[in-house]
Amino acid sequence: MNRKEILRIEDLAVYFYTYAGVVKAIEGLNLSIYEGECFGLVGETGCGKSVSMRAVLRLIPPPGRIVRGKIFFKGVNLLE
Repeated sequence: MNRKEILRIEDLAVYFYTYAGVVKAIEGLNLSIYEGECFGLVGETGCGKSVSMRAVLRLIPPPGRIVRGKIFFKGVNLLE
């Protein structure tokens, strides 16, 4: 069976630049989701779940910034 990839994240890094210094919220996230899969993202408070999904939607609030990585949705790089 040939599964169709819907979402792929490669080496994603999201940093928040604050007066106290740089907060590396996500560092090196890799993820693939295929058509028909049931997907859940779980983890402890503050581990980057919401920031990861906000990055996919390109809704990282200032002072945050996607500093590295690629996000593909149906083969299109959303960060270009």
